[in-house]
Amino acid sequence: MATLQQGDRIGRLARISFACSAQIFDRTGEQVLLTRRRDNGRWCLPGGRMEPGESAAEACVREVWEETGLQVEIVRLIGLYSSPHWLIEYADGNRRQIVAAHFLVRVVGGELSLSDETSEFGYFSHDELSALDLMETHTNRIHDGFTDQAHAFIR
Repeated sequence: MATLQQGDRIGRLARISFACSAQIFDRTGEQVLLTRRRDNGRWCLPGGRMEPGESAAEACVREVWEETGLQVEIVRLIGLYSSPHWLIEYADGNRRQIVAAHFLVRVVGGELSLSDETSEFGYFSHDELSALDLMETHTNRIHDGFTDQAHAFIR
């Protein structure tokens, strides 16, 4: 299980890891797809770490496929997210400061399904988000995706 640690410039105690996430809207464009993680039971966006030899866009497409069974294509970058005041510590002792690219994506195929990483999925409106146990590192990304701002956020 991964835990979030917060503190002034705590990220300096970690290695940097590049990750991605995807904002997938339903057909109405009013609800976003979230998944519930098996390891901690919290809601989050589909996504994960980039692997060596792939681009950020390829990582996003791969992670969505692995976690949801959906085939997607990138529409645009919603934002780039990093904080020197957060680090993620994994059960094996690895500590990571995450730099994440958050993309708006469009579903082009596949069938929504669970994976070994996800225990549940659902589409949620902006108003429903406050009732969910969201991962802190995903909250800004989700809200930014609902704004439909033309230019990418840098947070």
